[in-house]
Amino acid sequence: MSGHSKWATIKHAKGAADAKRGQMFTKFIKEISIAARMGGGDPDSNPRLRTAITKARGANMPKDNITRAIKKGTGDLGGANYEEKTYEGYGAGGVAILVDVLTDNNNRAAADVRNIFNKSSGNLGATGSVSYMFKRLGQIEYDAEKVDEDELMDIALELGAEDIATEDGIITVTTDPSSFNDIVEALNGKGFESLSASVDMVPDTYTDLDKETSAKVQKLVDRLEECEDVQNVYTNANYADDFEG
Repeated sequence: MSGHSKWATIKHAKGAADAKRGQMFTKFIKEISIAARMGGGDPDSNPRLRTAITKARGANMPKDNITRAIKKGTGDLGGANYEEKTYEGYGAGGVAILVDVLTDNNNRAAADVRNIFNKSSGNLGATGSVSYMFKRLGQIEYDAEKVDEDELMDIALELGAEDIATEDGIITVTTDPSSFNDIVEALNGKGFESLSASVDMVPDTYTDLDKETSAKVQKLVDRLEECEDVQNVYTNANYADDFEG
């Protein structure tokens, strides 16, 4: 299969920004809660909730935390009423950036995101200014040293995966969002243990950066991901080979 550009590398490069376990769990809780609020607390009949749970489990989030997050969303437990919004903008070097927000205070979130862009060599754009450069895809990652690539490829393609690619020791299975959960569950059932599984906004093309610009973009991404209202940050940055993140 043809490679799907540099997504595995980019995710690996920005991994340091996801290092704080508690911060990750907070984001998962918010996503699970809003999914349950919008579509009910049964993951079998709520694809978005099923996807959120899959992602949380992939990060080893405790089952009790997931259960409480669902109950907050359905109203069985008290909790904040979150709203979701996506901001679009540009970083250094003209890199396209999408920022998914889940917040209980839209004014605070908007001010924080704008401030981070302004202080980090970036600027916010209008709705639609960069989103057309991305498409939503399921991404399931495996350790190439622990998984037989040929076997995984045969089974994943038979299940309906769109692409399989290996880069930097990571095998990435790409799926249509509508079949993501079924493929994740089927591969798990076949004994393939994933490193991560999520539905992400993947860029159609990438912007090549030198080392200095790579550092500026990563600093912006780090600051955004540290913001309490930000759930996900997506870019089309292709970092310089000598940039260590």
